[in-house]
Amino acid sequence: MTAEIVQVDPDAGSDDALQIAARLLNDGGIVVLPTETVYGVVARADRRGAVQRLREIKSRSRDQAFTVHIAAKQDLHTFVPHVPAVAGRLAAKGWPGPLSLILDVPDPSKAPIAGQVDDEAVAAMYYDGTIGLRCPDSRVFRAVVRGVDGPVIAASANRAGEPPPRSADGAAQALGKTVDLVIDAGEARYAQASTIVRVAGKTYEIVRRGVYENRVIDNMATLRILFVCTGNTCRSPMAEGISRVVLAKKLGCAASELSAHGVAVESAGTFGGGGGAARHAIEVVRKYGADISNHRVRSLSREMVERADAIFAMTRSHRDAVLGVAPAAESRVSLLLGDEDLADPFGGTENEYARCADAIAKGVEARLSEVEL
Repeated sequence: MTAEIVQVDPDAGSDDALQIAARLLNDGGIVVLPTETVYGVVARADRRGAVQRLREIKSRSRDQAFTVHIAAKQDLHTFVPHVPAVAGRLAAKGWPGPLSLILDVPDPSKAPIAGQVDDEAVAAMYYDGTIGLRCPDSRVFRAVVRGVDGPVIAASANRAGEPPPRSADGAAQALGKTVDLVIDAGEARYAQASTIVRVAGKTYEIVRRGVYENRVIDNMATLRILFVCTGNTCRSPMAEGISRVVLAKKLGCAASELSAHGVAVESAGTFGGGGGAARHAIEVVRKYGADISNHRVRSLSREMVERADAIFAMTRSHRDAVLGVAPAAESRVSLLLGDEDLADPFGGTENEYARCADAIAKGVEARLSEVEL
């Protein structure tokens, strides 16, 4: 018998339909759900009968795992005991979205999820010391997963060798007699596969091109550090210059080569205008091997805040200004000196600038020691 197709609003969905889908999965059923890329066929990893059915649908043997699908990016830690910094940045910036990550998990028994499922479920999620994870940008998909009280695995809703379906009708034609329910939320937004990125330690490799282009992945993987002061002529450019030197030393490269190592450092002012760094600022940071003579003043923007992984403000008022621009950045913004405001040397003597630079250097060393490269 062909599975029932239930239409839902892709933005609002139908609570009844989504609860039914979640209940079917909890009971060991197989459900077709929409994502922003293509339609997927979904099962609970800890329901042996469902996993076996999914293997038969996709013609996969027992030693082949499926991609785990999660409802929130934070759920990544349930399946990966240690998340590399690069993977953390990709997940933070690319999820929910058309991005699949393959991560190393040499010993799956150390993952939190392992204590909740049996070996068969582990085999359905982990393969050869790795796991594939995805957090789709589909309100419908994530709502269903939130209603499932166990790990969810999925694959494209097509037979092996056939193209992935872009619509519920296409999925029903391919799998309608082998699944229990098809949720129809209209045509998939992108109608192409997710980008797959393999992360190993500090390196990453794009193993399948998809919605996200290579340059987008590179931008997501880059560690971005932002320093904020008032005018972007003294404190923040000094911090930017000194941090470049510190980071280059950590990475064993020249400061000019940081971008090639996936690191970007910038600064901005809450009231930035034109011009460059103050003369005394340029002079005093040379002591630390930093050159900010080509610095140009930049005004703080929402885009700068949203793309930064770590934001260091000179004072509480600067931190408040950052949060005024982007309240969601609260977990990423802190004071450079911990719990102390750094006074502005603007208009002061070179000695005052030198004392400020010394404080900045100590703050940079302390804060960057907390940042995983």
